[in-house]
Amino acid sequence: MSSNTLSAVLEKKIRRLCLSDFPCGNGSWRKTEGSAAGADTEPTDSLLDLLSCYRSPWWRDDSWSPQASALRKLAVLTPRHLRTNFIYNYFTTLRIVDKEVSIIDDGLLKFSKLEELVLSANKISEVPAENLPSNLTILELRANRLSSLNGLTGRPPPRLQYLGLSRNSLGSHEDVSHLTGRHWPQLVCLDLSDCDFQDQQALLKALSTLPCLKTLVLEGNPFTLTPSYPGFTVDRLPGLSCLDASWISPGDRHRFRGLAKMSELTVDVASATVSVGRMRGIPDPLMSVEENAPDFPVVSFSYFITYEFLSHEAPVNLKLDSEAKCDTASATRGTEDDSCDTDLLSSNNYERDTFRPDTGVLVVNSEEACSDAAHVSRHSTPKLTWSECIDFSDAQTYVVSSLGDLKKFLNQGLFLRLEEEKVLSWPAAPEDATVAKSSLTVKEKKGRKGKESGSTKDKSKDKKKKSVTELVQDVPIRTILGSAHVPLQSLVNGGQKVSVLCELSGLHSDSKVEATQTPQKDLGKKIKEDKESKRREGSGTGQKNTASSKGKGKGKKKPELDVHTDSFMSVEVSVELEKWQSASEAHQLTLPH
Repeated sequence: MSSNTLSAVLEKKIRRLCLSDFPCGNGSWRKTEGSAAGADTEPTDSLLDLLSCYRSPWWRDDSWSPQASALRKLAVLTPRHLRTNFIYNYFTTLRIVDKEVSIIDDGLLKFSKLEELVLSANKISEVPAENLPSNLTILELRANRLSSLNGLTGRPPPRLQYLGLSRNSLGSHEDVSHLTGRHWPQLVCLDLSDCDFQDQQALLKALSTLPCLKTLVLEGNPFTLTPSYPGFTVDRLPGLSCLDASWISPGDRHRFRGLAKMSELTVDVASATVSVGRMRGIPDPLMSVEENAPDFPVVSFSYFITYEFLSHEAPVNLKLDSEAKCDTASATRGTEDDSCDTDLLSSNNYERDTFRPDTGVLVVNSEEACSDAAHVSRHSTPKLTWSECIDFSDAQTYVVSSLGDLKKFLNQGLFLRLEEEKVLSWPAAPEDATVAKSSLTVKEKKGRKGKESGSTKDKSKDKKKKSVTELVQDVPIRTILGSAHVPLQSLVNGGQKVSVLCELSGLHSDSKVEATQTPQKDLGKKIKEDKESKRREGSGTGQKNTASSKGKGKGKKKPELDVHTDSFMSVEVSVELEKWQSASEAHQLTLPH
């Protein structure tokens, strides 16, 4: 007999009860009526105490069956009754949990009076119904390796009232067809939580044929992430009394009445909204500015949050801004807008790898994502300048039809990153100034034309002022200041919203660079070196004020990554699943706008 069979584990449990050994069974240690008392005999009460005392060496674990301790008492009181068949038939409840049982063999049939069988957290992949005792009323198979119900429904126990199948790989259309009243006419309670059922309508149609069903557990299945759950279930199963450990009230019935009959509803699509609120704790970048810093380069800083979320359709931006409109899917194309160049550069760097060690986020390539039903899309909040409290007020709604992928994504959680964008601006070279001049607006050209009628002195001053105000920006340098992980498992387990204040932990210096300097910056340095004296002579008071307003000492070559590792940075984040609160609300949302 294999050690991983159920009957082998049960035989081992029964042997450990020591029903024939001291202090049980018939032996010279027993003091009976009519026998002479001796030094080696014990009264019955003392023998029973040895069985029940936790500190006794003869104490045995009897949590696997309430009949185990009762059998040991019988082995003290009436040991002559403990024959083999009597022992097997005495058990009505067996709880074999986490014992690596993989096979339910026919040895279980010896327990003909068995009513409750709990086999949670084992390695069972198939349940032959012919090996289950016919008197069974409770069968618990939680957290096993079931991938099909074919064997269980071959000849199921006719009196079964409770069936626990949670945390198994069940969810196919074939599994749905086995959950009908034809197979389970007496079933009162069914636990299908944390399985892989995605077709809500098909499953509820099958469950509606169970004539005695009163208690149902479905949380943790992919379709429970949709707006229609639990209202659709409440209306579809009018005989149900309890759903996911919550009693169904008459008010619930009234609110969702008619929901299951709305044919125009799409019930197998989820909608999640990710909101990023106020950010605190970012150190002031001007604190490190030197007093006697050069005027150039002019440095500006901006901050934003990036994260990845599963999406089927393009995310709906609830607060439009020019920065958020830069699509990461266009990273393979060149752009003319410098504000979008940074996004594209970061997107290229981000999508090149499928796994980021600093965040642990699985990322799909943008080209592959376009062809898949669901993909991980990257989003950046608006880029804002520094303040003690930065309010991003950014909300994105994601529509996902691949519910199984959404469940896996939520179990993984949301990964956030705080990024700093640093832009260095240099006075334009003569050729750059020509290009900049040609791109002047009509209004600027008219203003310049009017000034040409002035004196030569005014022209020279105006020309000098124009030359210093025309700046060329380097490719922005991005630095990851911190990251955070938001657990979202509660959304899978029945929750609707997760709101947290995330503390962003600083990263090591070797993992913070997102964008590197390009030859354009080297060109700026060369321009600065070649025309150092000329630009210093031409720099007016207005330009110095501009430089100082954006931070003096921007030319100081300080290590790019030696920042913000010891500060406490926090950001408000929430993730909410859309849930219909009534049938009328669902109807209004489906009306054409």
